[in-house]
Amino acid sequence: MATMKKLSTIEHLDGALIASAGKPLLLFKHSTRCPISARAHYEMEAYLQEAPVSNVEYGIIYVVEDRPVSNEAAARLNVKHESPQVILVKDGKAVWDTSHGSITSVRLQEELGRI
Repeated sequence: MATMKKLSTIEHLDGALIASAGKPLLLFKHSTRCPISARAHYEMEAYLQEAPVSNVEYGIIYVVEDRPVSNEAAARLNVKHESPQVILVKDGKAVWDTSHGSITSVRLQEELGRI
């Protein structure tokens, strides 16, 4: 089973974005105060337990607790902040993103299966 690495500092974000040059990163922006985000988190966990794509790194940013990191990710990736949100990053650039009810284990498998 794959796991999501917590990105709680700008340095963690830097490292993950740099590493996306060698291995794509799926970044999950999660709000611990939102029931819609709780559902998306459930879907992420289901995806990670079922059959995650192995050549992808998985990261999570807690948008309330680590707001500066969340804001920095939105700015660097040039993706409007939403929560919950997933962003696929390759070579330090966002190549796909979706949010809210569109975050499902099936959708993640479909999108990441194209890598």
